[in-house]
Amino acid sequence: QVQVAESGGGLVQPGDSLRLSCQVSGLAFINYHMAWFRQAPGKEREFVAASKRPGSSTYYSQSVEGRFTISRDNAKKMVYLQMNSLKPEDTAVYYCASGTPALSAIRRSDMYPYWGQGTQVTVGT
Repeated sequence: QVQVAESGGGLVQPGDSLRLSCQVSGLAFINYHMAWFRQAPGKEREFVAASKRPGSSTYYSQSVEGRFTISRDNAKKMVYLQMNSLKPEDTAVYYCASGTPALSAIRRSDMYPYWGQGTQVTVGT
């Protein structure tokens, strides 16, 4: 059984940093792309970042490029999202996802079969 579990969310101030972690079990992690998506209240889930298997390339949305960094530890079956210079508009539930989409579809949430429950990130008061 595949399990995906995020951690590390919280309440921070604008300009602060936060690191999210995601633990995966039940699949051959090194063979899967890993991605982070987020969903703000009243909005659709959106792509944030992805790490191509086994970790040679990364992809980012325009809104986070230069501020967020995705990384993975294949031995530990972990993926991380380092978030710097956080802004109020980064407030959302952040989800970790695992799948094997074609690279042309790596930003599409519907191409990932395995998801965590999400972790809340709130930026601001």
